[in-house]
Amino acid sequence: MKIATWNVNSLKVRLPQVLDWLRDNPVDALCLQELKLDDDKFPLQAFVDAGYQAQWAGQKTYNGVAIVARQDCLDIQRNIPALDDHQRRIIAATLKCPAGDVRIVSAYCPNGQAVGSEKYAYKLSWYAALRDWLSDELARFPRLAVLGDYNVAPEDRDVHDPAKWEGEVLVSQPERDAFQRLLDLGLSDAFRQFPQEEKSFSWWDYRRFAFRRNAGLRIDHVLLSPALQPLCSACVIDKAPRGNEQPSDHAPVVATLDFGSAS
Repeated sequence: MKIATWNVNSLKVRLPQVLDWLRDNPVDALCLQELKLDDDKFPLQAFVDAGYQAQWAGQKTYNGVAIVARQDCLDIQRNIPALDDHQRRIIAATLKCPAGDVRIVSAYCPNGQAVGSEKYAYKLSWYAALRDWLSDELARFPRLAVLGDYNVAPEDRDVHDPAKWEGEVLVSQPERDAFQRLLDLGLSDAFRQFPQEEKSFSWWDYRRFAFRRNAGLRIDHVLLSPALQPLCSACVIDKAPRGNEQPSDHAPVVATLDFGSAS
């Protein structure tokens, strides 16, 4: 099973690129973030024509998440149940698998805007609610994968210029601590299970030729539960779509789960 995450920064604008990518990379499930469209504008038929089903939680202009999968998504959860929040940032679904059902979560974590701002406080409180909910999800679904744009670069090696970014939003210590508390649940960062090239990033600003200079951050992650972690045989960042004309500022991250190795 191949699962992937991609912040597309407007599905309306990027739909042809997403469909092209799925044609060339026929993953079993693709988690999308920043749909930036209302529920009734979601292009379901385009995905059906490509051989996929989908579940989504849309929001005009901002936010919005989806799971596009080869099979029907079951037991759908939109948003964090205990959090009173109008922002559409979470969708979860169960995928059937002969070796055991897999729970998939597509997450678009808040950006935080600036350290000390109201949006930064919201980000930290949202992360706390996410942790509590994922703790419950892990109890219900041992095979859990949480994919998305976390808006946190966990370590300095995930930042192109750590000195320049020190103390800034996306890399501040409270944000990294919030991310670490997710790992403390037993989740693992799939990308770091394998040797990776130095300066591997998933996001590059549109400004100042950042992609050309590889001045990026690794803020898009695939987190796996203890039951899935040993089954992960690869995790890569596909930088190719970032070189498209009118690209998203994020690149897809793809993890491979090898159920043939399950005992």
